[in-house]
Amino acid sequence: MSAPGNDHVLVLNCGSSSIKYALYDAGQRPLPRQALWSGKVEGIGTPRASHSEGGQPPAPLPLDPANPYHAALEHIEGQVRAQLGHHRLVAVAHRVVHGGAKYFEPVRVDAQVLADLRAYIPLAPLHQPFALEAIEALLERQPHLLQVACFDTAFHHTLPEVEQMLPLPYAAWERGLRRYGFHGLSYAYQAVALAERHGDAARDRTLVAHLGSGASLCAMRNLQSVATTMGFSALDGLMMGTRCGALDPGAVIYLMEIEKLSLEQVAHVLYHESGLLGVSGLSSDPRELLRQESTHPQAAAALALYVRRIVREIGALVAVLGGLDLLVFTAGIGEHNAEIRLRICAGLGYLGVRVDEDANLANGACISALDSAVKVGVEPTNEEWVAARAAVGLL
Repeated sequence: MSAPGNDHVLVLNCGSSSIKYALYDAGQRPLPRQALWSGKVEGIGTPRASHSEGGQPPAPLPLDPANPYHAALEHIEGQVRAQLGHHRLVAVAHRVVHGGAKYFEPVRVDAQVLADLRAYIPLAPLHQPFALEAIEALLERQPHLLQVACFDTAFHHTLPEVEQMLPLPYAAWERGLRRYGFHGLSYAYQAVALAERHGDAARDRTLVAHLGSGASLCAMRNLQSVATTMGFSALDGLMMGTRCGALDPGAVIYLMEIEKLSLEQVAHVLYHESGLLGVSGLSSDPRELLRQESTHPQAAAALALYVRRIVREIGALVAVLGGLDLLVFTAGIGEHNAEIRLRICAGLGYLGVRVDEDANLANGACISALDSAVKVGVEPTNEEWVAARAAVGLL
């Protein structure tokens, strides 16, 4: 490798309407947790597309309406070239939602890997295609550049079989219908950070709550996943910003058979019109709902259901763990919304959870009171660093 500071790794986190990116100095060991430079393009496919970087406010970004996603990737590629200057890009790490039953570790992307990942599109139709579009675009323009796929499902490969199985005919299991779990890059970071902050205590009965626009819980023993709330798809488990979470399958049958919604219409309702947005009729953002709950009964109802579902699912995972020693909040809501954390912890009083309200308001690393039977913490996530570290490991 070249001298430290010359070689860089780019991380791309491609969603359906947004792309986050970060650049890391691959010459430093250990790899710094803080990216050298980062940014994001949001609102892709809408008239409100914007670009921001370096913590600056977003600025409007006109994109070719014929292919806005490709245009956004080209814009980011230009920004990266300008930022690199005389430095060299040695690898690109991609967050890929689904690795199926084959990929449990980061992998160099070649033609066979790409074909496998395309085959997993039916398992994650609203997430998988976007990372693959970025991979294919780079393969076309820079075929010799190392590209590494890092899988959101991989962290959960330690789930026992009983946690992976769905109560469907066994032939479904043989076809790959199983509970995979998601948000794995976030949980992989927590496995590193919690060991550093809490030592051996993090190896006991630990539960991490990844609460963002998408949300899930992961129960860990010895910092490995033993149960999680998302299953076959990213719709399962907790109520989310616009996603329903766990839902009686009979409700889906009703929507299709009685209300005559098509498969595409039902998918749109479950992914984009449910959750906090659907119940409140106002917003998918709990900050906005907290501001309006005193005057809008639906906002109050949405927040109450959101918290109830989290408390209920925590109870299920505590049963699997046989108790709870450490509860950690992460991701946008988990890291920054003190009121939501307080309400969740209030619902866990039966476990002996007690919150230090001042520490909670300050988003402290430890927010539990001295007399709490469970240690409660807040730990920022860093999915991009996990992906960058994986790419550096394959150089």
